[in-house]
Amino acid sequence: MLVAALADVAGLSAIRIEKGEVVAEAARDTLVATMTTLRDDPRFAFQQMMDLCGVDWPQRVPRFDVVYNLLSVTHNQRLRVIVATDAATPVPSTHTVWPACTWWEREAWDLFGIVFSGQPDLRRILTDYGFEGHPLRKDFPLSGYVELRYDEERKSVVYDEVKLTQDFRRFDFESPWEAMTTLPGDEKVYQERAAEMARRLADEGKGA
Repeated sequence: MLVAALADVAGLSAIRIEKGEVVAEAARDTLVATMTTLRDDPRFAFQQMMDLCGVDWPQRVPRFDVVYNLLSVTHNQRLRVIVATDAATPVPSTHTVWPACTWWEREAWDLFGIVFSGQPDLRRILTDYGFEGHPLRKDFPLSGYVELRYDEERKSVVYDEVKLTQDFRRFDFESPWEAMTTLPGDEKVYQERAAEMARRLADEGKGA
């Protein structure tokens, strides 16, 4: 019933069921009007926006998806709305529809670099002041670009370039269960097994 009703909503397309959940793609330009309909139309009554997150598809154009997870308390039903965009094209903010969107939009901007037009408080929320880049993009280096530390001589917090000096940063990308034939601490076990095997061979030789 929900899928059929969603077909009448302007701005929605590719309405489908994925793994038991209703999913719809929304046009970016009419997003606010579409979301308002989903909230106010009694057939849907999606009073709550439970979650907003970004998805990075580096090889795709446009690169990002903005995913909205909606909940109707009235009808006890959920809907996932997906909007495609790129780093240069803003997505209209839906904070006027659901005020809680401000927090989620700030998070998507901070971690993915997705811009939301009309958002009055678009600033970082999880990373530090002066942070460079967006850490949930697939091409963001695992070590980051800079590291923060307290300088005792300057008596202040400073940023330095990341220095990869730790041995554990030299990854070979092989499963530890395949790369290591003997785990640390297992040497005694192998010695005991070798001694037991030697005793068995010796006993078999005596018996012969």
